[in-house]
This record gives sequence, structure tokens and C-alpha cells, in this order.
Amino acid sequence: MSVQQLTNKSFTVIAEGFDNPKGLTFDPEGNLYVAEAGTGGDGPSIPSPSGQGNLSYGLSGAICKIENGTIKRVLTNLPSVAFTDGSGAAGPHDIKFDSTGKAYILLGYAANPVFRKSLGNTDLGKIITYRQGNNTWSSIADITNCEALNKIASRDNEVASNPLSLYVDGNKLVVVDAGANSLFSINTDGGDLKLIAAIPERTLINPIFPGAKSQNFDRGHVPPPGAYPQAPPSEVSIQSVPTDVVKGADGAYYVCEFSGFPFPEGGANIYRITADGEIEIFAQGFTQLIDMAFDAEGNLYVLQHMNQSGWKGKADGALIKIAQNGERTTLIEGDGLEMPSALTIGPDGDFYIINRGGRPGIGQIIKVENPTKNIPRSHI
Repeated sequence: MSVQQLTNKSFTVIAEGFDNPKGLTFDPEGNLYVAEAGTGGDGPSIPSPSGQGNLSYGLSGAICKIENGTIKRVLTNLPSVAFTDGSGAAGPHDIKFDSTGKAYILLGYAANPVFRKSLGNTDLGKIITYRQGNNTWSSIADITNCEALNKIASRDNEVASNPLSLYVDGNKLVVVDAGANSLFSINTDGGDLKLIAAIPERTLINPIFPGAKSQNFDRGHVPPPGAYPQAPPSEVSIQSVPTDVVKGADGAYYVCEFSGFPFPEGGANIYRITADGEIEIFAQGFTQLIDMAFDAEGNLYVLQHMNQSGWKGKADGALIKIAQNGERTTLIEGDGLEMPSALTIGPDGDFYIINRGGRPGIGQIIKVENPTKNIPRSHI
């Protein structure tokens, strides 16, 4: 990994060389942390839910701290699964801090919960905590086991769990499980794990599927050619695949979605979900949303992982502002923004984004200047 100050007209690269970085946040002291999902390892393997091969287990996940221009892995040997080339990784997916500076780390899983036991005593699919100064952690909640027991919003014979995003809401943690299509809450001490809402499937009319000879597959998300129809039906059911949760000034949770295969362009929504689980569409017309952040004035910024269906092989992403009146402004579209995987607003009011987040060894942290400099609520 290295720290750099490489600038193009849209952003500055401040660090690079990360392995499948998935989440980033600032601690109360203004230090930037990155969750690296790792590259798996040479341990036992489990089937990928995409059907594109097996995911191999290892201890290559890590948490990195960027402080005063230096990068340090402050927590290592965290569990990780990935394809043998290091892509399609699941491991440390997110990190957040409470007001006291205590860190909560969300470990992904990305497979059917029944296979997890074959990996041995692993914390994949759980929330863990650690105190700085030693390379140890403790588990406080098992999100994947909750899905295994309840099969909340998975299709028959397709039970999956992939905890992906974490939000600290006072003395509660709110978790998005992309595999279970669900939103959970749990107390910060690990008690009272419960479902807030399960986002239902919806029907996609006149879906567009990849051509039979298409080679531009992201194995972590796209099934092999034999798994989808060569002559697409007039309609198909797709899952939500929620990817992030934030809390609005109105007290509701806002959840964005990636949308399921075949990843319809303009088919991703942002949902408003109340504490008692009522779901409504807040905004729609996006493509493969991956992260969000509110600023102090209530503007919502959303990050598109790709601007076209992922199977097309076009890596360009976008950062979009949604003003309180609903007006949308695209701040960056392509121009070096490629497969971004996480977004946060820094203490300085600028945007910090994980760029090239879906591959080993090439992940970047970039800084995008915010012309309005609205400080996020968490830094007021």
C-alpha cells in the first residue's frame, strides 16, 4: 500500500494498493479507517452464490488506519473468502465508531449459511469489536445465523446472507444484509437482535440479459451463462440486494439497493424505512447503488457502483447529489471513478470514496472536493 497525492480534474488519490476495500469511515478524532475484505486464502472452500466457482477461506482481511499521511494495518488476520484470483471477496465489509471511539466491524459472508460450519470456527457473518493496541477482537452478534434460522427474505433453496453495511444509531447498530434483503437492529452490547424490515422481490418487465457470447462477467455478482435464459422472458422477479443504510433527520432509515441480476439500468431504488418496518420508495431511477451519506443540510449523496448493468463490463461509476427538494446533480460520472464501493463525508466536508473497490491490490481512497462544504451530521 502507498500514500499518494495524484490528482486528476475530478479527484485526488490519497492512498492505494488495498485488497478488495469495502468500507471506510472517520473516527471521532478525524482519522480515516478502511475495511479490506482481503483475498481469501488456501483454506476450505464454499460454493459462491453466483454459481461461478468456489470461495476459498483464509485470514487475509484487515482494518487499515490512515493518519498523518501514513497507512497502518491496525487489525489483521481477519477472516476472508474469495475466488482463487482474489476477486469476489467477502470479509471485513464495514467499520463504524460510536461517540466514545469504540469500533464496530461488520464481517460479510456471501453464501448460504449452511456452508459456514465447513470453514471451522470463523467470525464471518458477524459483528465484532476491538480496542486499539492489540490484534484481538470479540464477536457481539451473528447476523448470518439469524438469517439461517429465519430464512427471512431469501428465495426457496437460495438462502444467503451477506452483511454489508453498518450504521451506529445511539446504543443500537443497524445492519443491512444484502444476501437476506433485510435490515436488522441490535443493541451495541449484542442484545436484542431483531428484524426491522425485509425488502420484497419485485417484477422486472422486459428484462435485458447478457448475450450468449458475452465475456464481461463479474463472477462475484453474475451467474454463468447457462444459468439465465438465452431468450429472456417478458418478466422476471429480482431481489433488492440492499447495500447501505443511513438515518435521516426525520428519524427514518434510508436504504439503497444494488438490485439483483440482471441489474436493470435505472432499476435501483432508495427506500425510506420507519423504525416499525414500514417501507416506501424514497427515490428511484438509479443503477447499482452501493453507498450513501447525508450532509448537515439534509442533502443525500449516493454512489453508483456502475452506471451500466454490471455484466456489460463498463467500470464507470457516479456520485450523485439528491437535494432536499428532490433535485439531482451528478457530481462525478466516470472520469476515473471506477467500481467505487464506499462513500463518506470527512470532517473537512469533502467526499472520501473507495475507488476500484472490487479487486485485490488496486483499491484506492480518493478525495473529491465538495463545493458546498456541508459537514456531515456525525462531525457536527
